[in-house]
Amino acid sequence: MKGKNMVLKAIDLFSGSGGTTAGLKKAGISVVGAVEIDPVASETYKYNNPEVNLIIGDIKNVTGNALKEKAKLDKEDQLLLVACPPCQGFSSIRNGGEDDIRNELVFEFLRLIQELQPDYVLMENVSGMSRGKGKVIFKEFYQQLQIDYDLVYDILNSADYGIPQIRKRLVLHGIRKDHGKVLNNIGLKLQLPESTFSKNGDEKRKKWRTAKVIMDLPPIKAGEEYIDPKNKIFNHVSNDLSDLNKKRIRFIRKHGGDRASLPKKLTQNWHRNLKLHKDVYGILDISKPAITMTGGCMTFSKGRFGHPTEDRALSAREAARLQSFDDSYKFFGNRGQLARQIGNAVPVNLAKASGSYFIGINQLLLGAK
Repeated sequence: MKGKNMVLKAIDLFSGSGGTTAGLKKAGISVVGAVEIDPVASETYKYNNPEVNLIIGDIKNVTGNALKEKAKLDKEDQLLLVACPPCQGFSSIRNGGEDDIRNELVFEFLRLIQELQPDYVLMENVSGMSRGKGKVIFKEFYQQLQIDYDLVYDILNSADYGIPQIRKRLVLHGIRKDHGKVLNNIGLKLQLPESTFSKNGDEKRKKWRTAKVIMDLPPIKAGEEYIDPKNKIFNHVSNDLSDLNKKRIRFIRKHGGDRASLPKKLTQNWHRNLKLHKDVYGILDISKPAITMTGGCMTFSKGRFGHPTEDRALSAREAARLQSFDDSYKFFGNRGQLARQIGNAVPVNLAKASGSYFIGINQLLLGAK
């Protein structure tokens, strides 16, 4: 294989709005195919990645051969197959029977791995996939996959990879066993990406990035959208906020940053169990990484998503920055759809870290064969 084109190609399954694809592209990987069922997320994906051959539809109806044809793959291509499959079973697997487990979408990923036999596999998912009820699903998936692949996985903190957000996710790397043997022969073993940041920083790592990264965006009021005359910043739009919630956010900001400080007059007819969901109605602390961005990241009542200085929740662009998207990455849909796409995305720089690792391994293997 010496002298062969070393451009690693990737197919992104359950691609959503394209966080993984954006990261892989930044690493230098050519993303040639993707699959996504949601039409709004697909619109976002296609706008930002027009060169990628996107299949819009249910992955259950997609075959390996169809993916090869759509992505224009040939036998000589090195392929990285990537997925962040949704899993309905983490909160409930009914009785935990094999039939229930096999209904999980992660097994559609497994099916396509078996059909395509990619050189490399990357999966990112919620940390609960490897513990609790999700562990049953993950164990079955892992045991089947390790028949043909060498595997390594762990729970990684996105903040350790330059994302200004505490977001713990399961990351799995896989390499086909024939490649794994070559890797072992040159004295290497499959690994996860090395962290480049740490909480306090050290000789090898920079200090965690903080939520302060959002503070240079133009000020807006609740319910407003900033239209950039230079078309360099998109989706700087926020949800509206009731007068009562504006009073709450002002009081909370002055009294410690969380709802525990609120007086009774601002919590009438309101659930006050502070042991549960302590971060709701909270103010983002810009001295540290943000809390995990979720599908409710633009809603003041759904997490510590209150703006540090303005009387509103985070804008879509601010949440996207905390997910390490470039400001030029444009999302489509209404405010709720924007928040879901951003909150559900794989952080761009986390995908980039894995992509850079596979680029390096691929070059080593091509040189060794």
